[in-house]
Amino acid sequence: MPIFQDANGFAVKFFIQKDLPEDVQAELCETITSLGGRVETKVPRQGYILVQSGTNEEERLRLCWTSAERPERFFVPYTYVEACKIAGMLLKQIFVEDGAPIPMHIHQSIANVNARSALSQRIMHSGGDPTASAQSARVILADPNTDVFQHLIKLYQGVPDKHIESYLWVKKCVEKSVVVYTPLVYKNPGGRRPGEERTQFTEEDEQNLANWIAAKIPYKETGGRTGNRLYQQLCELNGDPEYAWVSRHTWQSWRERYKKNAVRLDGLIAGIVAQKKPVPGEQGQYGYVRQAEEKQKKPRKKKNQTPSYLDDDFLVGGSKFEGMGGFPPVEGLGEMVMQVPEEMQEIPGLIYESTPGAGPSMVSQTPAEEEMDEEGSEWAVRVGNSPPPMWGGGKRSASTEAENASGSKRPKPNEPSPTRDISIPGDMHVLDQGIHEIANEFRFTVEEVQAYYDRCGEMGRTRTRFQQMREMLSTRFADEE
Repeated sequence: MPIFQDANGFAVKFFIQKDLPEDVQAELCETITSLGGRVETKVPRQGYILVQSGTNEEERLRLCWTSAERPERFFVPYTYVEACKIAGMLLKQIFVEDGAPIPMHIHQSIANVNARSALSQRIMHSGGDPTASAQSARVILADPNTDVFQHLIKLYQGVPDKHIESYLWVKKCVEKSVVVYTPLVYKNPGGRRPGEERTQFTEEDEQNLANWIAAKIPYKETGGRTGNRLYQQLCELNGDPEYAWVSRHTWQSWRERYKKNAVRLDGLIAGIVAQKKPVPGEQGQYGYVRQAEEKQKKPRKKKNQTPSYLDDDFLVGGSKFEGMGGFPPVEGLGEMVMQVPEEMQEIPGLIYESTPGAGPSMVSQTPAEEEMDEEGSEWAVRVGNSPPPMWGGGKRSASTEAENASGSKRPKPNEPSPTRDISIPGDMHVLDQGIHEIANEFRFTVEEVQAYYDRCGEMGRTRTRFQQMREMLSTRFADEE
């Protein structure tokens, strides 16, 4: 059957807008006739009026011939004939309501220009108006693969007779020859439906609830019985056969049951606690967690550790030598001899000579000096009230004796003492040279200076310490006139 014939075999009538180009009109007449239709010279009572969209003549025809009394009279673009030929069927005017086209809006989310043009043509060929704005349109067509599609649904979900549809919706309607909007599906907003009975709490439910709280929070003063987490943990056990009863109510219902009946349930819980007598902090109670393991502190390694006998307090020039007055004098030797603790008598580099009935006296000597003393060296050290050594008085120059005889004062104790001539090799390291110079200048052994320098690590501090020590010794053991 030709596509431009109805079910009764009658030809479908067409009226062509008069101001269309003659070649277009001739082509339309030929196509319509070949497909079984008929071209009328006047507007038919029912049929199709072929117009050119956007022209003044189209507007005039619509104003003159649009009537609710003629619902089967349709205004379509003249391309409708070719569209029907391509589709192989008479395209029904489904996007019409009350004799007027359904206003539609093609949203900008459909970005493809060709897709927008084809969609607009398909809407017009089926009787719709794709030129409406988003506010005035009854149907908004958008791309469902964009976020704006869901935004449009939420934006207009409260507006009656407003539909948000996919661009594929037009094709589906045309194929089915009927307009079907996407249906609304009811979504339960939650809560109990009117007339629906809620699950009532039983005595067994309350007993189970009391047992749970007694096990988790046996003593109310610790707090937590009205918190959410206690009852959420209870409902998390619904998979355990022992706690199958928790599924009768939600965790909110269990919590509200306790809150509204706290006085009565607290008494029930107290009875359970009095019977079991749990200790606060037992494993399994709510709010108690395992104490974190204490981290063992690793001992810090001291750099450049020195033996205990080389401690700062026992080095020459250390704090225990700065208070020389703290050592009590030994009877019979006056103030020239001082007692030295036993633990200091073994310090390397210190030689002690004892006098019968008296404590040891401290004399600093090197092994070379010991040999010189044994051979009667001039570097012997005066002990007690014994005569001074050769270098101290036996070999005084004549000029010095003359000055003493004439009543001149001898040098003050704090004046620099004569230095020893300790040869220093030229190829020695600069630090070793400094240590030898300090030992030579203040008449201490190299070992003593070296030991203190290793302790403090500062050459200036080492020099100051031994200078102060020599001055203190000179003042303490000055010869009496």
